[in-house]
Amino acid sequence: MSDQSLAGKLVSQIEIKSDGDVFHEIFRERPHHISGMSPDKIQNVDIHHGDWGKPGSVIFWNYTHEGKEKVAKEIVEVIDEANKLVKFKVVEGDLMDLYKTFYLTVHVETHGDSNLVTWTLEYEKKNDSIPDPHSLMEFCLHVTKDIETHHLK
Repeated sequence: MSDQSLAGKLVSQIEIKSDGDVFHEIFRERPHHISGMSPDKIQNVDIHHGDWGKPGSVIFWNYTHEGKEKVAKEIVEVIDEANKLVKFKVVEGDLMDLYKTFYLTVHVETHGDSNLVTWTLEYEKKNDSIPDPHSLMEFCLHVTKDIETHHLK
């Protein structure tokens, strides 16, 4: 089996009614506020190196996924202001037990009152018995809705 079959990419889009610029800004420089907006899913977000909102910064997440407490250490790879895009590379934590590489990208498109959030998960599984991360994509979409709900209050 070639390594290519272990590589995958999931893309999901979700429309939000809250401000797309604010949503982008949260992932760009205030991810530590997400635990207050989605406390059942994200318990804590700390910066381990660098500064909030700067590429190369290292962020540590404590989260609950599939009923289990988990952790992830991510490097902020890309912050693209023009396209309202933030890309994270997971370097340590529970996902690294299953995947050789794992990237999460959150991209916001704003069109007047309509805002579209696109999540992209790019990964390479360690072996072919590991499932594609569909439940993690659902997790990202639920966090998105929690952030939207928080901002519509």
